[in-house]
Amino acid sequence: MKIGVLSVQGAVSEHISLLEKCGVEALNVKSIDMLNEVCGLIIPGGESTTIGKLIELFGLAKSIKERAASGNLAVFGTCAGMVLMAYEISDGLENQPRLGLMNIRVKRNAFGRQRESFEAEIDFNSFTEPLTGVFIRAPLIESAGDNVEILAKLPEGIIAARQGNLLTTSFHPELTDDSRVHQYFAEMCKGI
Repeated sequence: MKIGVLSVQGAVSEHISLLEKCGVEALNVKSIDMLNEVCGLIIPGGESTTIGKLIELFGLAKSIKERAASGNLAVFGTCAGMVLMAYEISDGLENQPRLGLMNIRVKRNAFGRQRESFEAEIDFNSFTEPLTGVFIRAPLIESAGDNVEILAKLPEGIIAARQGNLLTTSFHPELTDDSRVHQYFAEMCKGI
């Protein structure tokens, strides 16, 4: 099984390390040829507008949308990846590029600016022990459709969700040594 990490911006090497810790072959994805080799794709954090523009420029956006919609690709978006995956961005820029894969409405930078970054213990659905979430200019899911499973919340709102072959977190699981979220995603990819 091969899982790719979109390698245009963000914490790529950290995601690769955790995937390898899960026993998965991890690839840097920058082209359609590389995308076609993987059954799962992680869209890392970074700056959502920049990542959106780059995947359009590299011709990846259409292929990601088509494969995800057909069920031939599992997609996991963290932080900025969550913003890109959202069907609606409540405070997005005009004509902000996005994939629009998940039936969620997201607010960008819902927890504040970089200096307001924080860590929190999270009860993640199906994990017996809490995990530590690292929140850096993190988005928040303001609302989710009926077909979206809520996986984790904080008092402020929804921070992790799944919709079929799509997974998203507003926090950065790659910035800890805990590989459970990546293992969860790897299990999702087995059905692809």
